[in-house]
Amino acid sequence: MTVTRSHDEAAIKGVLEGVYQAWDAGDADAFVADYRDDATAILPGSYRRSKEVVRENMAVGFASYLKGSTSIDKLDSIRFLGESAAVVVSETGIKFPGESEVPAERIVYATWVLEKRDGAWLVVAYHNSPAVVPS
Repeated sequence: MTVTRSHDEAAIKGVLEGVYQAWDAGDADAFVADYRDDATAILPGSYRRSKEVVRENMAVGFASYLKGSTSIDKLDSIRFLGESAAVVVSETGIKFPGESEVPAERIVYATWVLEKRDGAWLVVAYHNSPAVVPS
């Protein structure tokens, strides 16, 4: 018997959609709305150790080098680890003003870890890695 988790899958997709809508709006507070307080984010050269540090970094970025940028996100998979945890893999990229597509060197593979707590899915950890190794 196959057990479907369509409600949980939809909720998780909604969390990711909210993150990227917040990115497109340049809204750091909304960006971390579905992050746990102790969430971590690891990006090349950066280890952000809490929701507040992620929010602060995004606020600085949205006010400067990320201003006007938009994001793309292609969901690859959602794997459930029991009833209250999930690992999501996606392909993500940043498009800056004037660009019609994301250059290959700015595409990353991302891993999201989410936890279901009190009926809501929250981001616990995020990590990304370049999809293409620079030559």
